[in-house]
Order: sequence, then structure tokens, then C-alpha cells
Amino acid sequence: MKKFLDENFLLESKAAEELYHGYAKEMPLIDYHCHLPPNQIADDVNFENLTQIWLYGDHYKWRAMRANGIPEEYITGNRSDYEKFEKWAETVPYTIKNPLYHWTHLELKRYFDVHELLSPATARKIYDECTEKLQSPDYSTQRLIQKMKVETIVTTDDPLDNLDHHRKLNSDAFETTVLPAFRPDEALNSGNPKHLRSYIHRLQSVTNCFITSFDDYLSALRMRHDYFSDNGCVLSDYGLERMYVSDHTHREIEDIFQKLLLGQQVSAAESLKFKSRMLLTFAEWHFESDWAQQYHLGSLRNNNSLSLEAIGPNTGFDAIGDFPQAESLTSFFDSLNSRKKLARTIIYNLNPADNELFATIAGSFNDGTLPGKMQLGCAWWFLDQKDGIEKQLTALANMGLLSRFVGMLTDSRSFLSYPRHEYFRRVLCNFIGKDVDNGELPNDIKWLGHIVENICYHNARNYFGFSPVSDSVSELA
Repeated sequence: MKKFLDENFLLESKAAEELYHGYAKEMPLIDYHCHLPPNQIADDVNFENLTQIWLYGDHYKWRAMRANGIPEEYITGNRSDYEKFEKWAETVPYTIKNPLYHWTHLELKRYFDVHELLSPATARKIYDECTEKLQSPDYSTQRLIQKMKVETIVTTDDPLDNLDHHRKLNSDAFETTVLPAFRPDEALNSGNPKHLRSYIHRLQSVTNCFITSFDDYLSALRMRHDYFSDNGCVLSDYGLERMYVSDHTHREIEDIFQKLLLGQQVSAAESLKFKSRMLLTFAEWHFESDWAQQYHLGSLRNNNSLSLEAIGPNTGFDAIGDFPQAESLTSFFDSLNSRKKLARTIIYNLNPADNELFATIAGSFNDGTLPGKMQLGCAWWFLDQKDGIEKQLTALANMGLLSRFVGMLTDSRSFLSYPRHEYFRRVLCNFIGKDVDNGELPNDIKWLGHIVENICYHNARNYFGFSPVSDSVSELA
């Protein structure tokens, strides 16, 4: 019987062990989508205690605590940090078979060299030991990032962000490159006209532009798009229920915008037309700027209205949606492709029933100009666990080229989440290694190892332009 979390954790064959230890394990990390606060990286923060770095903002843990019967006052409420940690420690033994059980103990082990299992019996010792270490310069945000060998981080940034922290980081001696990603979800939020009106006013202030028409709005946003480019941005990102596509005319969009400019409610059909125009325009800009674009699709957000009112959005009350995706996705990509304005694109699917759908739609728009130009993104959010990762890898391998996959990201707000890359790499190596042992793949560990290295690292560097394509083992002949 294997020991829990030993060196061959999740590796079920000799080939899997060789691929992980010989090729995947030591590759640097590229986190091309996360929600880490740039100010906390730039200021090289030391967190006061383990709760603050580990539980604040982590709605994965919050959901588990609620499911375990923990009152909200110990989750997002006003209880002390240690009391909140105690309740997390009380919950952890009940998270078996949830990825949180693996992630929790990987993070304690990799960052703090803590090997005990977290439980009420070990809570005080682990809390005190880790909190003491967090006061050391070796546990500042920048040192934690470097400890995990993170080469590039791409944060998630609204077009109105000034990017001061990114500029500071890239003028300092910090070895990890920290880049912004253009996330304009708020700019197309026609479902909340009052919020959008406020956003337009802030855009006017940031750009020193007077916005009275839709063309003025686009002109000001284009200024921000160019500003992001000037500050190293090569990626956009969107969080959408589905791709918004609807036929429209410029006159219709202008009329809709005038209503939104006044904070007036628009119909569902009008809102769809507005979002459709905005998404197409942004996508054209991405192509012109040689950016890659990412679309995270399928989430059903803020389902609990009482909790939304009490503690706000992004607090753990979201779910997988079952939105129709195929027709709008193909229409959107075809509109851009027919005008030769389709940028490198990654589509992330949240509904596992749609994995093959997304993979085949992406494959319909590859054009031979770049390996993996259009691709199914990694297992996302509720799916970034062993079963979800394996299903995504299977769909990608069956419907496209696994070897051209750009690999994993954290999608996290926590500085302790980087062992998720290790988790993914172990699952990936096991996924390939099992086929070697079954005789479904040749026992060519050197070649398969090159493919593993590319998925873990080189493919992302080349795809996003973080390094020259000529890097060794970056090309699969």
C-alpha cells in the first residue's frame, strides 16, 4: 500500500513515475491566468498569519465549510482569524475525496514543510508554526512565488486599472515577470445599466474623454487597450455565461448605448446586441495587437440571492451552468475568421458535458498558422480536480492535439496555490504513463518526456510570446 502524498502520489505506473520525476517536476511554472492582487506582489507583503494568506477570499474552502455546517460568522464573518482557522481544521478531515484534501496537505508540505494531517488535534501547532514562518522575509509574497519557480504571472485586470504595480514590479529586480491581462467584463455589463453608467463616468475620468456616443465609448476603451499593450499586455480574458452573438446595426447599438448612458434598463434582446458588438470589437483589437484571447464560459454565478445581498459576489455561491454554447461560439469565431481577424484563442469549458463540443469547435478554426492556435483550455474552476482534468485531457487528446496544449494555470487568489501545477503535472504524467504500460503508447520515455515538458512549460511560453520559439525542446518536429 502506498503512503499518502509520497513522492509517487497520483503516479500509478513506472512510466508515469519516469515522466514526472524526469521531465515534469523541475520545469518552471507559467501562471497565465490568476487573480493574485498585483499590489501584494509589488509591495512584497508578509501576511500576519496562516488564515490571512490561506482562507481570506478562498471560496473553495468557504463552500466546504458551509457544507460541513460551519456558520458564516466563522467563514466571512467577524470571528478571529484563529477561530476561523480552527473551523477550517475541523472541516479538512471531512473533505476526503474532494481535491481540497490533496491541495491542503500539498500546500502545507511544499511551503511550510509540515507533514502532519490538518485536524482539530493539530490545528494549534500547525497554525503557530506556519504563522511564525510567515513573519520571515523568506515567506514574503515574492519569495513564495520564487520558491515555486514561477517564471511568469498574468494577473486579471480591468481596463481602468492604472497598472502602477505591474510597472513597479517590472522595473524592480524581481525575477518573475508579472504581466496584466485585459478583462473588460464590466465594460459590456448592459444587464446592470446603473453600474455601467458609473463605469462610463470613471472611463471618462481615466481617459480625459467626454463620452456622448457609442463611438466615443469605443474610442476611450481603445485608448485603454493600447495602454495595456504599452505595459506588456499580450492577453485578454473574459468570464461569460456563453458567447453573446446577435445581429445588429450601428444605429441599433447607438440607440441602445444612449439608454445605457442614462442608466436606463434595456430589453434582453437589446442587451444581447450590445454585448455582441462589444465582444466582436474587442476581439478585432486583440487580433490587431497580436494578443491571445481567453474565454471562460459556462458559469452560473451568485445563485443564492440572500447571501449575495449579505456578503456580495464571488463568495462561493456559483455553479456549473447548462447554457447552449455551440451555435454562438461557431458564429462568433466564423465572423472573425471570415474577415481574417481571429486571434489565438483558448476556450475554457465549465460544463463537463461540453468538453468534446468545445474541443471540436476550436479545431474547426485552426488554420495552420500556429500550433494549437485555437484550443480547449485546461480544466477550469469546479473541474480542476483529478477527474475533471482527466476528462479534459481525454477530450483534447481525442479531438485535437494534446501535445500542443498550453497546460495548467491556477485561476487563484491565493499565494499558496502553486502546488496545483504539481497536482496537474502528476495527473498528466499518469494519464500518459498508463497508456505506455497498457501498450497503447510506445515506451519512448525520451520523446514522451519532451511532450510533457512542452505541455508543462514550453508550449505556453511560445504560444503567448513569453520567449523565442527557438527554445530547446520547445518544438515538436
